[in-house]
Amino acid sequence: MPAKSIMIQGTASDVGKSMICTALCRIFSNDGLHVVPFKSQNMALNSFVTEDGGEIGRAQGVQAEAARVVATTDMNPILLKPKQEMMSEVIVHGKHFLDMDAKSYRNNFVSEAMPIVEQSVRKLQDTYDVIVLEGAGSPAEINLKDRDIANMRMAHLADAAVVLVADIDRGGVFASIIGTLALLDEAERARVKGIVINKFRGMRELLDDGLTWLEQETGIPVLGVVPYMDVKIEAEDSLALSSLRFKKPKKGEFAIDVAMIRLPRISNFTDVDPFFDEPEVGVRLIANVAELGTPDLLIVPGTKSTMDDLAWLKAQGFDRAIEDLRAQDTKIIGICGGFQMLGETLLDPDAVEGNGNNAQGLALLPIETIFVGDKKTVQMSGTLKDNSTTLTGYEIHLGRTTILREEVSPFLQLVDGRVDGAVSEDGQVIGSYFHGLFHNRQFTRNLINELRVKKGLAMLPSDVKSDAERREDAYNMLAKHIRANLDMEKVYELLNIEVKT
Repeated sequence: MPAKSIMIQGTASDVGKSMICTALCRIFSNDGLHVVPFKSQNMALNSFVTEDGGEIGRAQGVQAEAARVVATTDMNPILLKPKQEMMSEVIVHGKHFLDMDAKSYRNNFVSEAMPIVEQSVRKLQDTYDVIVLEGAGSPAEINLKDRDIANMRMAHLADAAVVLVADIDRGGVFASIIGTLALLDEAERARVKGIVINKFRGMRELLDDGLTWLEQETGIPVLGVVPYMDVKIEAEDSLALSSLRFKKPKKGEFAIDVAMIRLPRISNFTDVDPFFDEPEVGVRLIANVAELGTPDLLIVPGTKSTMDDLAWLKAQGFDRAIEDLRAQDTKIIGICGGFQMLGETLLDPDAVEGNGNNAQGLALLPIETIFVGDKKTVQMSGTLKDNSTTLTGYEIHLGRTTILREEVSPFLQLVDGRVDGAVSEDGQVIGSYFHGLFHNRQFTRNLINELRVKKGLAMLPSDVKSDAERREDAYNMLAKHIRANLDMEKVYELLNIEVKT
């Protein structure tokens, strides 16, 4: 029997679809069902690398873990990663397919995508009990509906019951729900079996009259009102960069000041998430030099377009500011594209990064990067060069980087025999291709303690909970929160599944 399907769609982007899908994956798994996440087409700069080296949206990697299944590219067969203006890398089943502008994608590729997507859906239907599908943006974008393969077309294909999620925190929740339903055709609207109001703050009683009116007006039951919850699960949407987790601290508010440059094409920005969990650490997102100050740690993050963001960084004057910070002994860490920028020379002979021009880097590390078309996507692990600490993470990059002089040493010895990254002789500048570096919590706690000792502060306890343990706690907390505020009995009725909840 094919898997039963439920689809979480939203009235807009960032209404909480991914979080609710993650919670349902854990709830269904807890209830003994073999559940799998699915999103046909994802546009995200935060990606996940599967065990076989495929690249999918970060949210589906997280949801697979919540579902207690191994992530595969069938869970997100098409991934779009924005590059230059109106241009994206198209990734099919985890591998680079081509670069395409938005118009060409809409007019030419979407029809090719449907057989790819359908094949993945059918494979999942034959393997699992339940599929939790996630929509993208809104299903009611009338200028895109005829080519939308991420919302109602998927609901029809998987025969899914649709639950529409709206974010009350941004205001206009009733208008957004009514407007969305009004723009659906009759067959699409018939698929909407429930409504969820998310991110609620305040007294529920004050909302009840509106909920009664909404159910009478639409004929669709409200399955739940979910109170706002700051759950620590990785985001994939760059909209999350405006999260309140990034705050402008008052002077002296935090003992340790961590700053990350907000590159225009920033990718895998959740690399810095673990710093939010460190005591007395403030994390700032810096968009211009005037905001930079003198942080204890500066992070140059990953980017989808190293050459373009390096040019932006120089135009903004960050190159000179970073040089000044280096002279003041600020710790500087570059990840992936940020690592490449810390080098002396970046070469693009095959125009992989754009127009084929070469560039001079920030010259903080004696390294050279050559961009090649063969994209490396792989999970990886290795040990620090100065001790036996083992770190795990993943690589996603086009460049190949070489150390030019012996004044620096590699950062990691990898289990496959390669080395990764570079460390300056005094240890103050580190570059690495290692996404997920700071999610190695012991490494991060040691790094924070190094910065604390440098400032004459007492060290924090060295024992920390692992990232895997923290994620499990977060999944279970989120599942408990959603189960308490969602009518799961009704959800199971929609799926025609009998489970004791």
